[in-house]
Amino acid sequence: MDRDRLRTILEDVQAGRLSTAAALVRLRDLPYEDLRFAKVDLHRALRAGAPEAVFCQGKTLEQVVAIVARLGAHHDNVLATRATAETARAIEAAGLPHRYHAEARIVVVKPKPVEGVGLVAVASAGTSDIPVAEEAAVTCEVLGNRVERVYDVGVAGLHRVLDHHHVLSEANAIIAVAGMEGALPSVIAGLVDRPLIAVPTSVGYGASFGGITALLAMLNSCAPGVSVVNIDNGYGAAVQANQINKLASKVR
Repeated sequence: MDRDRLRTILEDVQAGRLSTAAALVRLRDLPYEDLRFAKVDLHRALRAGAPEAVFCQGKTLEQVVAIVARLGAHHDNVLATRATAETARAIEAAGLPHRYHAEARIVVVKPKPVEGVGLVAVASAGTSDIPVAEEAAVTCEVLGNRVERVYDVGVAGLHRVLDHHHVLSEANAIIAVAGMEGALPSVIAGLVDRPLIAVPTSVGYGASFGGITALLAMLNSCAPGVSVVNIDNGYGAAVQANQINKLASKVR
């Protein structure tokens, strides 16, 4: 952190030369912390409402631990996504308080209970889609949303999703996770008047092409109100659902 710049801002506020609102605007772009291999954005929560999340895949264990340690020095509920059990053990060995959500492949560093507001519904077409759905659900919960899970309600048995119509119709945002042909988001979007975020997964047989079939189906949905994130991107869907839900709940 640039201490001289921060000191100047605080002194200007104290002296009445700068309003609190103007100071917040200036604080939004304070410098990051440079670890050489990573530039840790310590002020993302101020700008975007949530701390920077760490995508563990492709990073060494030492890099992950160093980044989450710096984030954890400033924030609670730091998310490390695509984390393995080995990642969780490395974070534990570093003495960092944490909780590992194995199915979601998420480590939460410095976990702190957050009272959830509003409602985000997370639906999965099949049981095989649950890991991506759990990434979305856990992320939403950590960000302070109330979450209802509606799992294994794919279009091969439409009566299953109809049984959960009351939950879907009450949610401020819906995340629909599906592989194979990716039809679930279109079905749900045709039943309720809620913003829906579709998440294609890489689940499926050969012609699913690792989730590309589901992705294209969702992009070509004839149901209005469907937005689509990248293949297996439960985290990205959760961040969008969080923004929608917080706006609907009038919470920042």
